[in-house]
Amino acid sequence: MSRSPIRSVWVLGSTSAVAIAICQALARQGCRRFHLIARNPIANQALAGELRERFGAEVRLEQVDLLAANPAPASLGEPFDLYLITAGSLGDAERARIEPSEAQSITAANYTSLIPWLTAIVTPERIQTPGCLWVFSSVAADRGRPSNYHYGAAKAGLTRFCEGLLLRCHGTPFAVRILKAGFMATPMTVGKAPPLLCAQPEQIARDLLRRPHRRGIEYIPWWWAPLMLLIRLLPPALAAKL
Repeated sequence: MSRSPIRSVWVLGSTSAVAIAICQALARQGCRRFHLIARNPIANQALAGELRERFGAEVRLEQVDLLAANPAPASLGEPFDLYLITAGSLGDAERARIEPSEAQSITAANYTSLIPWLTAIVTPERIQTPGCLWVFSSVAADRGRPSNYHYGAAKAGLTRFCEGLLLRCHGTPFAVRILKAGFMATPMTVGKAPPLLCAQPEQIARDLLRRPHRRGIEYIPWWWAPLMLLIRLLPPALAAKL
Protein backbone atom coordinates (compact mmCIF):
# COMPACT_ATOMS: atom_id res chain seq x y z
CA MET A 1 0.00 0.00 0.00
CA SER A 2 1.41 3.38 -1.01
CA ARG A 3 1.88 6.04 1.64
CA SER A 4 0.98 9.70 1.31
CA PRO A 5 3.90 12.10 0.90
CA ILE A 6 4.84 14.38 3.78
CA ARG A 7 3.15 17.73 3.22
CA SER A 8 3.39 19.21 6.73
CA VAL A 9 6.00 19.00 9.50
CA TRP A 10 6.26 20.12 13.12
CA VAL A 11 9.84 20.47 14.35
CA LEU A 12 11.20 20.82 17.89
CA GLY A 13 14.83 21.89 17.65
CA SER A 14 14.48 23.38 14.19
CA THR A 15 17.78 25.29 14.21
CA SER A 16 19.90 22.14 14.54
CA ALA A 17 21.90 21.35 11.42
CA VAL A 18 20.12 18.05 10.81
CA ALA A 19 16.66 19.63 11.26
CA ILE A 20 17.53 22.34 8.74
CA ALA A 21 18.73 19.73 6.25
CA ILE A 22 15.56 17.65 6.71
CA CYS A 23 13.31 20.71 6.30
CA GLN A 24 15.12 21.74 3.13
CA ALA A 25 14.87 18.22 1.71
CA LEU A 26 11.17 18.03 2.58
CA ALA A 27 10.52 21.38 0.92
CA ARG A 28 12.20 20.16 -2.26
CA GLN A 29 9.84 17.16 -2.19
CA GLY A 30 6.75 19.36 -1.91
CA CYS A 31 6.22 19.86 1.83
CA ARG A 32 4.57 23.25 2.21
CA ARG A 33 3.57 23.65 5.86
CA PHE A 34 6.13 23.98 8.63
CA HIS A 35 5.91 24.75 12.33
CA LEU A 36 9.41 25.50 13.59
CA ILE A 37 10.22 25.56 17.30
CA ALA A 38 13.62 26.64 18.60
CA ARG A 39 15.34 28.65 21.30
CA ASN A 40 17.18 30.96 18.88
CA PRO A 41 14.62 33.19 17.10
CA ILE A 42 17.17 34.72 14.71
CA ALA A 43 18.37 31.38 13.37
CA ASN A 44 14.79 30.13 13.22
CA GLN A 45 13.72 33.17 11.22
CA ALA A 46 16.55 32.57 8.76
CA LEU A 47 15.30 29.04 8.03
CA ALA A 48 11.73 30.28 7.78
CA GLY A 49 12.77 32.96 5.28
CA GLU A 50 14.47 30.39 3.08
CA LEU A 51 11.47 28.05 3.12
CA ARG A 52 9.09 30.89 2.27
CA GLU A 53 11.18 32.53 -0.44
CA ARG A 54 12.57 29.44 -2.19
CA PHE A 55 9.58 27.13 -1.87
CA GLY A 56 6.55 29.29 -1.13
CA ALA A 57 5.97 27.42 2.13
CA GLU A 58 3.66 28.44 4.95
CA VAL A 59 5.85 28.72 8.04
CA ARG A 60 4.95 29.39 11.65
CA LEU A 61 7.58 30.06 14.30
CA GLU A 62 7.67 29.42 18.01
CA GLN A 63 10.39 30.31 20.51
CA VAL A 64 10.91 27.84 23.35
CA ASP A 65 13.65 27.25 25.89
CA LEU A 66 13.42 23.61 26.94
CA LEU A 67 15.10 24.39 30.26
CA ALA A 68 12.43 26.94 31.18
CA ALA A 69 9.74 24.30 31.86
CA ASN A 70 7.42 25.50 29.13
CA PRO A 71 4.17 23.61 28.64
CA ALA A 72 3.46 21.81 25.39
CA PRO A 73 2.35 24.32 22.73
CA ALA A 74 -1.11 24.88 21.35
CA SER A 75 0.31 24.08 17.90
CA LEU A 76 0.02 20.39 18.75
CA GLY A 77 -3.72 20.67 18.47
CA GLU A 78 -3.53 20.68 14.67
CA PRO A 79 -2.41 17.62 12.73
CA PHE A 80 0.93 17.26 10.94
CA ASP A 81 2.21 14.48 8.73
CA LEU A 82 5.57 14.43 10.52
CA TYR A 83 6.62 15.34 14.05
CA LEU A 84 10.39 15.74 14.20
CA ILE A 85 12.36 16.11 17.44
CA THR A 86 16.03 16.98 17.09
CA ALA A 87 16.38 19.08 20.25
CA GLY A 88 19.27 18.30 22.56
CA SER A 89 22.59 19.54 23.89
CA LEU A 90 25.94 18.01 24.77
CA GLY A 91 26.33 20.45 27.63
CA ASP A 92 29.59 20.80 29.52
CA ALA A 93 30.66 17.31 30.57
CA GLU A 94 33.53 18.55 32.70
CA ARG A 95 31.28 20.91 34.68
CA ALA A 96 28.62 18.23 35.04
CA ARG A 97 31.06 16.04 36.97
CA ILE A 98 31.24 18.58 39.78
CA GLU A 99 28.16 20.79 39.38
CA PRO A 100 24.78 19.11 39.91
CA SER A 101 23.02 21.98 38.13
CA GLU A 102 24.90 21.28 34.89
CA ALA A 103 24.19 17.57 35.23
CA GLN A 104 20.49 18.35 35.61
CA SER A 105 20.56 20.71 32.61
CA ILE A 106 22.04 18.01 30.38
CA THR A 107 19.43 15.52 31.56
CA ALA A 108 16.61 17.99 31.00
CA ALA A 109 17.76 19.16 27.56
CA ASN A 110 18.10 15.61 26.24
CA TYR A 111 15.37 13.71 28.08
CA THR A 112 13.10 14.98 30.83
CA SER A 113 12.08 18.25 29.17
CA LEU A 114 11.02 16.32 26.06
CA ILE A 115 8.59 14.05 27.89
CA PRO A 116 5.69 16.57 28.00
CA TRP A 117 6.07 17.23 24.28
CA LEU A 118 6.18 13.56 23.37
CA THR A 119 3.18 12.91 25.58
CA ALA A 120 1.26 15.69 23.84
CA ILE A 121 2.15 14.26 20.41
CA VAL A 122 1.38 10.60 21.02
CA THR A 123 -2.24 10.86 22.12
CA PRO A 124 -4.86 8.10 21.80
CA GLU A 125 -6.62 10.11 19.10
CA ARG A 126 -3.55 10.97 17.05
CA ILE A 127 -2.14 7.47 16.80
CA GLN A 128 -5.35 6.27 15.18
CA THR A 129 -4.58 8.38 12.11
CA PRO A 130 -1.60 8.19 9.72
CA GLY A 131 1.43 10.14 10.83
CA CYS A 132 5.08 9.90 11.77
CA LEU A 133 7.21 10.75 14.77
CA TRP A 134 10.97 10.88 14.34
CA VAL A 135 13.04 11.30 17.50
CA PHE A 136 16.78 11.81 17.37
CA SER A 137 18.62 9.95 20.11
CA SER A 138 22.31 9.05 20.03
CA VAL A 139 24.71 6.13 19.88
CA ALA A 140 25.97 7.50 23.22
CA ALA A 141 22.92 5.81 24.74
CA ASP A 142 24.36 2.35 24.09
CA ARG A 143 27.17 2.37 26.62
CA GLY A 144 28.39 4.66 29.36
CA ARG A 145 31.58 6.56 28.60
CA PRO A 146 33.74 8.40 31.13
CA SER A 147 33.82 11.45 28.85
CA ASN A 148 30.08 12.13 28.57
CA TYR A 149 28.07 9.80 30.78
CA HIS A 150 25.46 12.42 31.68
CA TYR A 151 24.62 12.94 28.01
CA GLY A 152 24.66 9.20 27.30
CA ALA A 153 22.41 8.44 30.25
CA ALA A 154 19.91 11.10 29.18
CA LYS A 155 19.83 9.74 25.63
CA ALA A 156 19.41 6.22 26.99
CA GLY A 157 16.38 7.39 28.96
CA LEU A 158 14.97 9.09 25.87
CA THR A 159 15.51 5.96 23.79
CA ARG A 160 13.72 3.72 26.29
CA PHE A 161 10.83 6.15 26.68
CA CYS A 162 10.39 6.33 22.90
CA GLU A 163 10.71 2.57 22.60
CA GLY A 164 7.64 2.39 24.83
CA LEU A 165 5.86 4.79 22.47
CA LEU A 166 6.97 2.66 19.53
CA LEU A 167 5.46 -0.46 21.04
CA ARG A 168 2.34 1.40 22.08
CA CYS A 169 1.83 2.46 18.45
CA HIS A 170 2.40 -1.04 17.07
CA GLY A 171 -0.53 -1.96 14.85
CA THR A 172 -1.69 1.65 14.48
CA PRO A 173 -1.28 3.97 11.45
CA PHE A 174 1.11 6.17 13.45
CA ALA A 175 4.80 5.31 12.96
CA VAL A 176 7.41 6.02 15.64
CA ARG A 177 11.01 6.11 14.46
CA ILE A 178 13.91 6.29 16.92
CA LEU A 179 17.15 7.45 15.34
CA LYS A 180 20.39 6.62 17.11
CA ALA A 181 22.66 9.14 15.48
CA GLY A 182 26.40 8.90 15.38
CA PHE A 183 28.68 11.88 14.94
CA MET A 184 27.48 14.47 12.45
CA ALA A 185 29.32 17.39 10.91
CA THR A 186 27.57 20.06 12.98
CA PRO A 187 28.71 22.94 15.21
CA MET A 188 27.93 20.75 18.26
CA THR A 189 30.66 18.23 17.35
CA VAL A 190 33.43 20.58 16.19
CA GLY A 191 36.62 19.54 17.95
CA LYS A 192 34.81 16.69 19.75
CA ALA A 193 34.66 14.01 17.06
CA PRO A 194 37.01 12.63 14.37
CA PRO A 195 36.06 14.25 11.03
CA LEU A 196 36.15 10.87 9.25
CA LEU A 197 33.34 9.60 11.50
CA CYS A 198 31.12 12.66 10.98
CA ALA A 199 28.23 12.25 8.54
CA GLN A 200 26.89 15.23 6.63
CA PRO A 201 23.39 16.34 7.74
CA GLU A 202 22.29 16.58 4.11
CA GLN A 203 23.15 12.92 3.51
CA ILE A 204 21.31 11.93 6.67
CA ALA A 205 18.24 13.80 5.44
CA ARG A 206 18.35 12.07 2.05
CA ASP A 207 18.73 8.65 3.66
CA LEU A 208 15.82 9.16 6.06
CA LEU A 209 13.47 10.45 3.39
CA ARG A 210 13.98 7.39 1.21
CA ARG A 211 11.67 5.57 3.63
CA PRO A 212 9.86 8.33 5.51
CA HIS A 213 7.16 6.08 6.99
CA ARG A 214 9.56 3.53 8.41
CA ARG A 215 9.09 2.63 12.09
CA GLY A 216 11.48 1.12 14.61
CA ILE A 217 14.94 1.82 16.01
CA GLU A 218 17.80 2.46 13.61
CA TYR A 219 21.36 3.71 13.58
CA ILE A 220 22.34 6.60 11.35
CA PRO A 221 24.48 6.19 9.40
CA TRP A 222 23.85 2.43 9.28
CA TRP A 223 27.46 1.47 9.95
CA TRP A 224 27.17 2.66 13.55
CA ALA A 225 25.19 -0.51 14.29
CA PRO A 226 28.15 -2.94 13.97
CA LEU A 227 30.51 -0.37 15.48
CA MET A 228 28.36 0.03 18.60
CA LEU A 229 28.01 -3.75 18.87
CA LEU A 230 31.79 -3.95 19.17
CA ILE A 231 31.88 -1.09 21.67
CA ARG A 232 29.25 -2.75 23.85
CA LEU A 233 31.41 -5.90 23.94
CA LEU A 234 34.56 -4.11 25.06
CA PRO A 235 35.83 -5.08 28.53
CA PRO A 236 35.68 -2.29 31.13
CA ALA A 237 39.45 -1.67 30.98
CA LEU A 238 39.19 -0.74 27.31
CA ALA A 239 35.83 0.99 27.56
CA ALA A 240 37.29 3.29 30.23
CA LYS A 241 39.57 4.78 27.55
CA LEU A 242 36.74 5.84 25.23
